[in-house]
Amino acid sequence: GINAEYGVSQDCLWFLQLSFSHSLPSSKSANMSIMSYNGSAVLAMTGKNCIAIASDTRFGIQHQTLAANFPKVFQMSDKIFLGLTGLFTDIQTFHEKLVFRLNLYKLREERDMKPSVFASLVSTLLYEKRFGPYFVEPIIAGLEGPENKPYICSTDLIGAPLLTSDFVVGGTADEALLGMCESLYKPDMDPETLFETISQCLLASVDRDAFSGWGAVVHIITPEGVSSRKLKVRQD
Repeated sequence: GINAEYGVSQDCLWFLQLSFSHSLPSSKSANMSIMSYNGSAVLAMTGKNCIAIASDTRFGIQHQTLAANFPKVFQMSDKIFLGLTGLFTDIQTFHEKLVFRLNLYKLREERDMKPSVFASLVSTLLYEKRFGPYFVEPIIAGLEGPENKPYICSTDLIGAPLLTSDFVVGGTADEALLGMCESLYKPDMDPETLFETISQCLLASVDRDAFSGWGAVVHIITPEGVSSRKLKVRQD
């Protein structure tokens, strides 16, 4: 039949409706967060005058794994480490911007930045781009002041900080990481115990997340220096 209002046949309207419905994204793709597009797992944990930060090393696009050596934790100074989860292109861009601002601070102030000041810098950079944000969720870990007090902090993609004294987690494996950390964490761990604890938390968690894993690295920061170790992870 002919539609009296528009002068087109019902068959034509049905075809247009069918074509339009196929052009719309499926409910699965429409509900996907851009923060989980590449996948990641990062966590930081405090000990007695030491701190640990760890991440997986998978580089992937959703379920497709492209490489197993992508860095997600960066050493910003002798006592500050930065972990970044989220969209990989934004991770690289945001890291380069932070390196520039950190070097500028050293030139102007002629001293190293403290972890708490660095966390404020990260929060400010994210908040000023809140209307077109970087799709990253940073985790900052470091030793604060001459007494080397452990400092950990995380923020969301617009810079709202979360300060804590035990552990912070981020990435697509965050729920599994949170459960493992709550089960295994103990206060005032020495560096070796801290390494064992954070490694077990990370390894158990990435096995329960399809978007992370394929390798892991753990950094232990102490007043004497930094030690980094790679972990073997299932690659299936």
